[in-house]
Amino acid sequence: MVESGTTEKLLLIWTLEALMDAVLPYRAMAYNNGWANHRLLAACVRLSQAEFVAARTGFFPSLRATLNHILIVDRFYVDAMEGGTLGPAAWANPEPCETAISLRDAQREADQRLIAVVERLGMAELDRVVDIHRGDRIQRERIDRLLLHLFQHQIHHRGQAHAMLSATDVRPPQLDEFFSVGEAPLRATEFAELGWTEDTVWAS
Repeated sequence: MVESGTTEKLLLIWTLEALMDAVLPYRAMAYNNGWANHRLLAACVRLSQAEFVAARTGFFPSLRATLNHILIVDRFYVDAMEGGTLGPAAWANPEPCETAISLRDAQREADQRLIAVVERLGMAELDRVVDIHRGDRIQRERIDRLLLHLFQHQIHHRGQAHAMLSATDVRPPQLDEFFSVGEAPLRATEFAELGWTEDTVWAS
C-alpha cells in the first residue's frame, strides 16, 4: 500500500512534469525565434547602410522599417507579459534603430526578455491573463495565446525581410526549419554565439 504522503508527492511530481511538458513548445518557440532573428540580422549587418534603408516592396518600405517594426512590437508585448504598462509608447518612434548593428543588439535584448518570460512559466500558468495597455483601453489575453500571436507576428515579418534581403547581394539565411536533431551541428556556432547549447532549449 502506498502511503498518502507518498501519493501526494507523486501527484505533485506528475503535475509539475505535465506542466513542463505543456510549456516546452513555447520555450522551444522562444529560442527558435531568437535564433532566427540572430541568423537574419547577422546577414543584414553585412549590408551597406544605403542597402539597409533602400526602398523595397513589402508591408513596410525597407529592411530597416520592417525589422524595426518587429522590434517595437516585441517590446510592446514583452513589456505587457512582464507586467509593464509601456503601451503605445513602444511605437512612438517607429524606427528607433538607425543601423543594422544597433538593431541586432536591441533585438537580441528583446529576445532574451521574451525567453525569460517563457522560462518563468514553469511555475506560472499558461492561462494567466495579461493586461495589454492600448492607450484608451486595456486588452486582456491569456499568455499562451499572446505568445502564439507574437511568434506568428515575428514569422510573418521576418519572411518579408527575408524576401527583401534576397534582392541584395547578401544571401538570405535559411529560416524555414525548426531545431531538428540531425542539423544540430549546423547551428552549433550560432548557438555558441548566443551562449546556448541544445540542452538550453530542450532540458526540462
